[in-house]
Amino acid sequence: MVTFVDVRENEEIRTYIEKGNENLGVLGITKHSVGHAVKVSDTAAKILTALGYPERQVELAKIAGYMHDIGNCINRTDHAHTGGLMALKILSNMGMEPDETAVVIAAIGNHDEKTGTAVDPVSAALILADKTDVRRSRVRGRDRTKFDIHDRVNFAAISSELDMDREKRQITLNIQLDDQICSVLDYFEIFLERMLMCRRAAEMLGCSFKLKANGTKVL
Repeated sequence: MVTFVDVRENEEIRTYIEKGNENLGVLGITKHSVGHAVKVSDTAAKILTALGYPERQVELAKIAGYMHDIGNCINRTDHAHTGGLMALKILSNMGMEPDETAVVIAAIGNHDEKTGTAVDPVSAALILADKTDVRRSRVRGRDRTKFDIHDRVNFAAISSELDMDREKRQITLNIQLDDQICSVLDYFEIFLERMLMCRRAAEMLGCSFKLKANGTKVL
């Protein structure tokens, strides 16, 4: 059985993540580093654990979360699809059973809002974990005159936390924004499509999705 530890310690996978992040750096896109991979992996596992999903399903979500951006080493465009194909080869070579590999690659292949949607609990957890990872440390530079709107939103995020309420079947993103840098409206300008994707992912888990910005419910 292929475990998350096996994946986390695999140098081939780590290399693809790091090279993909380097490529995005050239394009001026926010960090998609090993740190982001670990954060998404941990959050995806946290979601399914809090909602009472089986341990193996939680581990598959961790694996998908860690590997979800490997396709960036090929190209940012269609990185979800190429990443899924890369993961198919890697996980098959590592000895993962086809039924489990299929779950992981479906999650990776469906995590981009342009072409994907939640198709099962693992893909839903990955989407929620990835799309809610908004934080200042993902911004590459500190010269605000060079920030695009993605940079502004991430740099303005003082804190962001995803809370799961199993009894109410509710998933809430609590985000605190420095409104001197980015308003809630700016946030929605760029992240509305992602938040709607999160709502559909939460519904796949039998939950509602809520967004609170600076203490005010906005979704």
